Amino acid sequence: MKIKLPRWFYRLASPKLFYEISGKLLPWFSIVTVLLMTVGLIWGLVFAPEDYQQGNSFRIIYIHVPSAILAQSCYILMAVAGGIGLIWKIKMAHIMAKCAAPIGASIAIIALATGAIWGKPTWGAWWVWDARLTSMLVLFFLYIGVIALSSAFDNIDSSDKAAAVLALVGLVNIPIIKYSVEWWNTLHQPATFKITEKPAMPADMWIPLLIMVIGFYCFFAVILMARARIETLRREKRADWVKTVVKNY
Repeated sequence: MKIKLPRWFYRLASPKLFYEISGKLLPWFSIVTVLLMTVGLIWGLVFAPEDYQQGNSFRIIYIHVPSAILAQSCYILMAVAGGIGLIWKIKMAHIMAKCAAPIGASIAIIALATGAIWGKPTWGAWWVWDARLTSMLVLFFLYIGVIALSSAFDNIDSSDKAAAVLALVGLVNIPIIKYSVEWWNTLHQPATFKITEKPAMPADMWIPLLIMVIGFYCFFAVILMARARIETLRREKRADWVKTVVKNY
């Protein structure tokens, strides 16, 4: 049985209202993004103390950890949006899912690349088939699959549905990434942030990291809103064109 969503949800998810709200939010999110990432990077790369084991090489954590966290969060958002679009036929949900995929793939590449750079001085190798690394690579391929399906059909509805199904199936990979360090004997270190535990790092190391994580999320919001606005206009223009052709025919 399909759960009926409240009317305000449908109104909020209308392309017109999204376009109006996102236009007002974009400047503010952009300013906050620049401020947070500037402060986080300068604090983390210049003023944070060296790690007692890894020295200055640990500083890549200020890029690697936020990108790894965001890559997983972006996939969850994409899959949830795709599911909402499949079940409740909400146009904006499919638009958000489609626009999130390239962003997530790019962030996943950053996480993999910075992980490799960090792994060289730490493990002595650019890449190992560690459970965490391998599942992150699978996440990147899932993003590529969703992007490919989004462009594989001439019919927008068909491509949206196919991409949403793959995104939902790929959700099984998220807990694997999350708990791979606990389930298997891996080289990768445990999670840096845990809600239930106090950070093991000193405050002058984890505070800039937290700032960078928030900054990455704000950056994602800016890019997602910008892409979704463009995709909304493109689809609305296409819909108007189809109506005109049908009417003239």
